[in-house]
Amino acid sequence: MCQRMKVLLLKEPREAEHGPDPYIKELALYGHTADLIPVLSFTFVSEDELSERLFQPERFGGLIFTSPRAVKAVKMCLEKHRHQWDTVTDKWNSKSMYVVGKTTASLVVDLGLKPVVEDTGTADALSSLIIERESSDVLPLFFPCGSIKREVLPTALKENNVPLDALTVYQTSEHPDLQKNITDYFYQQGVPASVVFFSPSGVKFCVDLVKRLAGGQLEQIKFVSIGPSTADALRSHGLTVSCCAEKPTAEHLATAISQTLQTPTPDL
Repeated sequence: MCQRMKVLLLKEPREAEHGPDPYIKELALYGHTADLIPVLSFTFVSEDELSERLFQPERFGGLIFTSPRAVKAVKMCLEKHRHQWDTVTDKWNSKSMYVVGKTTASLVVDLGLKPVVEDTGTADALSSLIIERESSDVLPLFFPCGSIKREVLPTALKENNVPLDALTVYQTSEHPDLQKNITDYFYQQGVPASVVFFSPSGVKFCVDLVKRLAGGQLEQIKFVSIGPSTADALRSHGLTVSCCAEKPTAEHLATAISQTLQTPTPDL
């Protein structure tokens, strides 16, 4: 039987979601009590450049989305030009549409677009898929992204001569209430059994404070990551990663935590 425990999720709440965040809901199925603290704040930028690219699909060989926030930037842009979007949707759907993550994929579908596959799980897996499908003589792939992004995908495509047009459509910064919210959580709830990080940026903004608040109980905390890049960021701060979700979904994360609690596992 899996031990019941308190889990602190350092992530943004799922937007436009009725009821509890899916991560809280999924962990509750295993008997765990999860609390969520938003880590990041976002500012959308480059709207004119984004609009220009979205309405000129003939310039590109396809689209790449690796985060829900990038899809939201597109959605916000389209709200001002909905009638124009309807005229180019079919053109985009005749091209390659790549996504990372189930959440991102569902949001892309909501835009009227059809991903090549439902999701590839990680940027590394997506890079391999693109390199397998594309060639150096294709039109560039349009990649709306955040100001803080892993360079795995751009680097892999460049090394394989797959052209890419990356545009920063949102800036990422620390949530203004992050330090206060985490401090309040530790004072009110005590040290959680597990802390889950959802991005390298989250590690950067939170990990020192979590270490300080945990004090002598730091070794009791099971640190969990949503993916490999976040796990690497945790290790770079000298922390042991108890488990890493196989894919960035609520189901995979809850399963990973449950399995880790049943049997002690080495650092992945």
